[in-house]
Formats: sequence, C-alpha cells, structure tokens
Amino acid sequence: MVSVSELREEHPLRLILRFSGPATVGMMMMSIYNIVDRIFIGHSVGSLGIAALAVAHPLMMIKGAMGMLVGWGAATLISLRMGEGKFAEAEKILGNALTLTFGLALLASLVSFIFLEPLLRLFGASDAIMPYAVKYMRPVLVGNVFHLIGANSMIRAEGNPRVAMFTNFIGAGLNIVLDALFIFAFGMGVTGAAVATAISQALSTCYVLSYFLRGRSVLKLSAANLLLSRKLVPAILVIGTPQALRHVVNSLVVVMLNNSLQKYGGDLAVSAMGIIFSIDSLLLMPLMGLSNGAQPIIGFNYGARQYRRVRRTFFYAVAVATAVMTVIYLAMMLAPGFFVRLFTSEKELIAVGSWGLRIFLFMIPVLGFQTIGANYYQAIGRPRQSIFLNLARQAIFLLPAIMVLPRFFKLAGVWAAQPVADFLSFMVTAVFIVAEMRHLERAGDRAVTSCGEA
Repeated sequence: MVSVSELREEHPLRLILRFSGPATVGMMMMSIYNIVDRIFIGHSVGSLGIAALAVAHPLMMIKGAMGMLVGWGAATLISLRMGEGKFAEAEKILGNALTLTFGLALLASLVSFIFLEPLLRLFGASDAIMPYAVKYMRPVLVGNVFHLIGANSMIRAEGNPRVAMFTNFIGAGLNIVLDALFIFAFGMGVTGAAVATAISQALSTCYVLSYFLRGRSVLKLSAANLLLSRKLVPAILVIGTPQALRHVVNSLVVVMLNNSLQKYGGDLAVSAMGIIFSIDSLLLMPLMGLSNGAQPIIGFNYGARQYRRVRRTFFYAVAVATAVMTVIYLAMMLAPGFFVRLFTSEKELIAVGSWGLRIFLFMIPVLGFQTIGANYYQAIGRPRQSIFLNLARQAIFLLPAIMVLPRFFKLAGVWAAQPVADFLSFMVTAVFIVAEMRHLERAGDRAVTSCGEA
C-alpha cells in the first residue's frame, strides 16, 4: 500500500516502478491468457481457429472499451480527489463506477448476442471462419456480464497496485488451466477456450468485490454509493472517454484490417494478423503498465499542485518506456519467426506471419513517448487533448493509411499502415508535450516563488 506522503515525497522513478511493476505483470498475465487461447487453438484447431479469434477481436475490444470508459474515468477522478483530500467523494466515485460497469457490460452483451453473426461478417469472417467465431463468442458474451473490466484501475488509483496485479493473476492463471482442460482434455476446441475465459473472468470479479467488501481497501464500498449520481456519472464518462474511444477506434481499425487482409491475402492473412495482434498485445503490456502506473502519481501530484514533481514523473516514465520498447523492437526484428512458431507449425502461415510482424512493429520504439504523452492529459483531467492524441495514432493517421497504402503495395501496404501512423502520431504528440512541459515548468517556478515569499 502506498501512502499519501509517499505519493508526495518518494522519488518519482521508485514510485513509477512500484506502481507500474505490478500493473505491468498483471496486464501481461491478462494478455498471456488471450495468447494462450490462440496458441492452444492454433495447435488443436488450426489456422481457421486463429482467424476466428481474429475476427472476434473487435467485439472483445468494444467490451474492453466499456470497462475502460468507466475504469479510467473513475481512477483519474479518484486520484485527483485523494490528492485534494476528498476521500468521501472518492468513495462515491468508486460505487458509481461499479454500478456503471455492470450496466454497460449487460447492455453490450445483449446487443452483441442479438446481432452476433452480422457483426462477425462485418468484422471479416468468411464462410469458413464463421462457425468457429460464433462458437467462441457466445460463451464469452455471457461471461462478459460478470466481468468488472476497469476495476483494477480503481484499485491502483487508491494506492494498492499489488492487489490489482493479483486480480489479473487469478483471471489469467485460471484461464490457462481451464484452457488446457476444456480444449485438450474435453476436446471442446474454440468453445472450450471461450468457456474457460468466461469462468475465469467471473471468479476474478468475485475477488475484486471481496476486496472492497471485506475492509481491505482504503476506499470503502457502501450500498448508498452504488446509486448513480447525476453529477458523478457524466464526470466519469467524460474523463474515461479517451481510453474508451481508443479501444473503439482500435476495433474499427481491426475491422478494416481484417477486410483488407481478406481482399489481399485471404483467410491465411487474417490468421497471420491474429498471431501478430496476440504478440503485439503482449509486447505493449509493459508500456500500458508504465502508463497506468504513472497515472495515479501524475494525477495526485497535479491535484496537489506539485508541478515540478509531475514533470519529473512524466520524463522518468517516458525514459523507462522507451528503453523497454527498444529492447522489444530488437527482439522482433532479429527473430520474428521464433514468436510466430509458438502459435502454429504451418510453414506458409509462419512465413506470412514473420514477414508481417517485422513490418507491423517497425516503429514501436516511439510508442513509449506517444502513449505516455497521450495518457498524461487524461491523468490530469483534460480529456479533450487526450482524446485527440489517442485518436491521432489510430483514427487520424492509421485509418487513412489502411485505405491508401494497400492500393499501391497490396498486402505489404496493409502491414505498413501501422508504423506510418506510429511515426506521424509521435510527431504530433511531441508538439503538445513540449508546450505542456514548458507550462508546468513556469507553474512550478511560480509555486516555489510564492512559497519563498510566504
């Protein structure tokens, strides 16, 4: 548990590592269980099974967007209110967020279940892929109702990153064990992978609720705070919108990629992208963990008007993130085939996947700055800038690149769209952040001068 005094006084780098270490490990575990699904399905069902999960991926991302909409919005407000010493209001935010999460999950599952096949067709499912995708999504949508996505962000925001990490451990660990049981022992294929996911998510939610109800948390959960507030709900949703939009736009990107891949490479290219997305999601978890770990530190100190400390935290987070992503980049460029072979033994799929992986991840060293920079604005409660910078990478630059580049470079153009968007969004984020850091430097100087005069 991190105390208020430590948030104010401990060295920013140590705090970032304390927060982001558990957050990164926990998020990697969450990503690993998605990867395990694809590895097990790739070796038991084959390339069509991997492709089924690839076309189902946009629905999974929309589900995640619902959780991030509430989870990130609530976490930001909780950090700011705790920094201001308003703990009672932080508890109201927590209660409202849990109610909102359940309600949105129920709504998303109902709509998706009713329109499942048309949605999967829109997301790139061919006649061969469709049966596998339907078998996978039906159990997942039922389990989604009982999954409190975003609750971990609120646990981290109150200063307990280890509990948030353990929550992910529970879900991921159970999923891996149940995957092996249902897919191989019971021979249930993609349906078994989906049932394993649903059960593990439900049990993870039970642990989150017990954490808040048994008095272990700093912020207490009460029935009165579960009643939605006209004041708090809009505030949560507005601040959480950047992360939610990022997931929604990402799902749109995946839809366009899947359809473009079908056009220029067929089911095999869709399967290759399923593998690439799995690898990419795991590799980006350290970055997201660092961003999540820095968020409550930046938010708390910004609320406390410790602007110099905010700047130091931001720069340390960017430095660590860039170093980590550079190491990952080198591994991907030197041995892409090693990672693709984890999912399949089909030689043609290995060749296509390795080629695509190298191109797709070519600009990941710049993502450390771009991601931390975009999420910085959300941490300080300025969602408009965060929305723009998060959309810059996936909507403003990537969507046009997907539409234009394949016309000239065919399948290679589909893979190249992402690195082009990464570089352009990095340049735009740099313009915003340079101006913001100069503003914080001036604000910090004024605060020091005021203290000296007092």
